Amino acid sequence: MIKIENIHKSYGNVQVLKGINLNVSQGEIISIVGASGAGKTTLLQIIGTLEKPDEGNILINDVDINKLSERKLSQFRNSNIGFVFQFHHLLPEFTALENILMPALIKGCSKEEVMDRANQLMKFLKIDHRYNHKPSELSGGEQQRVAVARALINQPAVVLADEPSGNLDSGNARELHNLFFDLRNQYNQTFIIVTHNEEFAEMADRKIVMIDGKNI
Repeated sequence: MIKIENIHKSYGNVQVLKGINLNVSQGEIISIVGASGAGKTTLLQIIGTLEKPDEGNILINDVDINKLSERKLSQFRNSNIGFVFQFHHLLPEFTALENILMPALIKGCSKEEVMDRANQLMKFLKIDHRYNHKPSELSGGEQQRVAVARALINQPAVVLADEPSGNLDSGNARELHNLFFDLRNQYNQTFIIVTHNEEFAEMADRKIVMIDGKNI
């Protein structure tokens, strides 16, 4: 489903990625590990179309994202890629439900169109009792579940997660990791996850180790 070919990326004189090649199948959970500065987050940002590579190609569902205009790329990103970050980036003035619906509303869907999907996700993630609560009224684990639901609302081809459990205690981190597998089993969802959590990295279908801008 995702084909990454010979990706290079430099910032000034610093070569961050030095020829990354990776194929990801639908329904796979991939963990990416490595020391700080190995290029993990840069790779995730390039897959997520937030950064452009200096060289190489990425195909997602047979779409060459390098060939899309900025407008088409933005539309493709919103429809096909979900993001979960270490810091939840929830909008503080909106409720949990409103935060979850935001990507669908940006896509142009009406609230009525996606309410069933939002309800289903919130029940599956066990946060349906928090519909009208704002982020400040939620625990860290609940906030991250809202962020996961938001990433899934447009039924993306892939969810990219950058240290998603980095700010959670060990119990909530384990729950979140198990949740990714439950979502894969329920929805055949694909995940690519950058993590320093070795326990989770070993749970993934494949562990990709990055060293000095290359994957092994």
